[in-house]
Amino acid sequence: MNINLTLFLQMIAFAAFVWFCWRFIWPPIREAMSTRVENIAKGLEAAEQSEQKLAQASDAAARELEVARAESKDILERARARGNQMVEEARARAEEEGERVKQTAQVEVEQEANRAREALRARLAELTILGTERILGDRIDRKTHDRLLDDLVKEL
Repeated sequence: MNINLTLFLQMIAFAAFVWFCWRFIWPPIREAMSTRVENIAKGLEAAEQSEQKLAQASDAAARELEVARAESKDILERARARGNQMVEEARARAEEEGERVKQTAQVEVEQEANRAREALRARLAELTILGTERILGDRIDRKTHDRLLDDLVKEL
């Protein structure tokens, strides 16, 4: 066989192979590649959207955390203030109660002192009458005795 004919037949076979590949093999490969490119593009776009959503969610969570911290700080401050207020109110009530007890005790002491004075006056009057009887030597009747005691109490 001749080299030119072999070369010519090889060129025809190569052209048929290229045409066959171009016609039947290349379109499914191109379609698969374009589908793959679209899927990769969609995946990248979804990843970017997910990153954006993640960033937004992270920002929202940080804001919520700051709001929660501020609220908890405010609640703690109010609780401390209320606690201090309750302590002050209890202290004031205790002081008022102490003052009331002190005044009650003072009134009771004064009443007891008055009773003691009255008892001492009565006893002094009796002793005075008794001493007077001994000095005078005779008894004073009960009516005179009561009258003398009343006069003596009034003078004292």
